[in-house]
Amino acid sequence: MQPVFDGHNDVLFRLWNNAAKGADPVAEFIEGTRQGHIDMARASKGGLVGGLCAIYITSGSIRDDLRDTNGHYVVPLSAPLERSPSLDVALDMAAIAFRIERAGGWKICRNSTDIEAAEAAGKFAAVLHMEGCEAIDADLAALDVFYAAGLRSLGPVWSRNTIFGHGVPFAFPSSPDTGPGLTEAGKRLVKACNRMGIAIDLAHITEQGFWDVARLSEKPLIVSHSNAHALTPISRNLTDKQLDAVRESNGLVGLNFAVTMLREDGAKRADTPLSDMIRHIDHLVERVGIDGVAMGSDFDGATIPAEIGDAAGLQRLVAAMRDAGYGDAELAKICRDNWLRVLRSAWHEAA
Repeated sequence: MQPVFDGHNDVLFRLWNNAAKGADPVAEFIEGTRQGHIDMARASKGGLVGGLCAIYITSGSIRDDLRDTNGHYVVPLSAPLERSPSLDVALDMAAIAFRIERAGGWKICRNSTDIEAAEAAGKFAAVLHMEGCEAIDADLAALDVFYAAGLRSLGPVWSRNTIFGHGVPFAFPSSPDTGPGLTEAGKRLVKACNRMGIAIDLAHITEQGFWDVARLSEKPLIVSHSNAHALTPISRNLTDKQLDAVRESNGLVGLNFAVTMLREDGAKRADTPLSDMIRHIDHLVERVGIDGVAMGSDFDGATIPAEIGDAAGLQRLVAAMRDAGYGDAELAKICRDNWLRVLRSAWHEAA
């Protein structure tokens, strides 16, 4: 079995959402559930040894009924969120993560040594990530607190605007160049993350924001869950020019399993074949290099190919990659090692 360290999941959001309906989030993760994509048993079965677990504040349901007869759509950006209620939700999700750790369900990892130790102990290696920084103030005081609690990765925006920058809307077909980039507060956030050792994720930011970070950041560019725009022209995917910049920075792109970001027609169909995933992997490897491609499933946050189903089905993708000609050394890089390399760099660890 090929171990997989995954660059993005929304399991904390699923657990928080179900907890609001009366469920026990710790039991749901440890004892298992038929809902969603990740719990202890399914992660173990699929070789999922860890990943970046997002603290994500919802804007409510995203409309997916806006397609015209050609399958084209533009989902308007959600309104910006207020900070105080966003902070409450972020703290709730962080608390769920800590309770799972205390119950023995996973290990919250703050460095690569923690990740490797968790793997050796057979525990899920969870890295706290913030997807959209609505819970962070412009003066970044809360960033220090979240860092002390274990936050090691963040995206300045989700697909909505924040005080730090502008999010890219969900649109097909569409360029990712949909609006302005970083604000002055966003520029301060990038510099603070570089200084503190927090990875910066560009998965939901506009193309202008991508280039703003590329100019400002001293660290490799990371796009945790996006694919190739040349193959699926959705606004969330990366142009070849962006992919080239990721390569030049020695950065990383995590393959997003969301079917709308894999298919040529952008359709939301679970019968999307694994061959579409291989097409994107091949293109990403061609543009970014074998050292810059990884996994960014978006488990618990997207419709994924039925052939994978959930975390338990990860090895089916690994088998498809092997059938496509990827050898053991290449699979190890894409499935795990490339994430550890780029995180070590972002976290100021020795190479």
